[in-house]
Amino acid sequence: MSVYDRLEEMGVVLPEMTPPAASFAPWVRTGDLLYLSGHIARRDGGPWVGQLGATLSTSQGREAARRAAIDLLGTVHAATGDLGVVKQVVKVMVLVNSAPGFIEQHLVANGASEILEGAFGSAHARSAFGASQIPFGSCVEIEAILQVA
Repeated sequence: MSVYDRLEEMGVVLPEMTPPAASFAPWVRTGDLLYLSGHIARRDGGPWVGQLGATLSTSQGREAARRAAIDLLGTVHAATGDLGVVKQVVKVMVLVNSAPGFIEQHLVANGASEILEGAFGSAHARSAFGASQIPFGSCVEIEAILQVA
């Protein structure tokens, strides 16, 4: 089954790549590694604003991470022209806009990991961090490193 078939089975529609909002490249490829710049969670056409543990629940954060990962896949498709060239997701870093005392960043990050594992069929290395602020007040930002053919 192709990655596109798995995404369709999960009900995921790939978005067009969101252009960067600042002075950076959305991806850089070196050899067989594709480095993806941070992708913020988006909702209703703009940043999904909020802070986990204050204005957003863990389940809302998990959905935000899921959406950011889907946007990330749109960028991978733009960078490669074919998600089928992805050999593996190597590393994912998830930043979670967290109120003091919020300790469920790992559960928020699961939203992204489930999309990526479902699409590519294997686990990846991951870090999840609490941050006091993310650009635009977004609740989640995700970056990744992928191995490609």
